[in-house]
Amino acid sequence: MTEEINVLALVKGEERYVFLFSDQRRAEALRTLGRYASNPELSFTWYDAAVLSQKIRAQAADQNAPVDSDASVKPRFEFPANGPIDIGSLDADHLDFDEFS
Repeated sequence: MTEEINVLALVKGEERYVFLFSDQRRAEALRTLGRYASNPELSFTWYDAAVLSQKIRAQAADQNAPVDSDASVKPRFEFPANGPIDIGSLDADHLDFDEFS
């Protein structure tokens, strides 16, 4: 039996943050985002953690949604064909910081 691995990536300048986790380790991945954000030696911010945690939760909600047998299969995450992911375009009012308090 093969286990699916979720991949979440953030590019900040020349730095790359790549998170790999199984569905069973989703909570641990969320805690890791908080640990990274609280580390002053990293450029990873609380805003970054909130944006990525929102993506993790949305992906989990998508997995728990009822499956439409007529729907086409879609990837869990869609990444731009080239270039970094722009997290600045997200609305900060909808970010959830409660996960890290």
